[in-house]
Amino acid sequence: MATIPSPTPTGRLLRTPDGVDLVLTRAFPLPVEEVWAAVTESARTARWFGPWEGDGAPGAAVRVRLAFEEGEPWTELRVEACEAPHRLVVSTVDEAGSWNLELRLSGTSEGPSDTGGTELHFVQHRDTGAGLGEIGPGWEYYLDLLRAYLDGAPRPEFEDYYPAQKAYFEELTAE
Repeated sequence: MATIPSPTPTGRLLRTPDGVDLVLTRAFPLPVEEVWAAVTESARTARWFGPWEGDGAPGAAVRVRLAFEEGEPWTELRVEACEAPHRLVVSTVDEAGSWNLELRLSGTSEGPSDTGGTELHFVQHRDTGAGLGEIGPGWEYYLDLLRAYLDGAPRPEFEDYYPAQKAYFEELTAE
């Protein structure tokens, strides 16, 4: 069983014509199809993010239970694009604002010689860098929950991410 190292923030902030993109990357020694299933199948997302229900087709809305948030609330996500097994784009609006999220998966030569590995790029498209001190550590935590699930490792503790990584993400907005 693999162990997760102490969480080190990996996020980068890229300036775009429309604002900024918060980008986090993870590599997995698993085929793209395996990682895609972990981020799109409700029974599997339930193990690291939360289950979802509804029609996951582009243009449709799904309800997601945020299983690792206080009170495990349900939220609605709109599927903007779903290009299996390489790209998923979702959006939502809640009391915290608008969330435009993109997952991109690509194959790598890392991993078993017959299947290779997967690099996952998580991108949150934002108007500004405001609030990244709170947002960034949360996404690091969720991606490490995904890693723990795929590795069969113990789940990380959110307290190891926030507030410990807050200053790192706030500094990204100052650059």
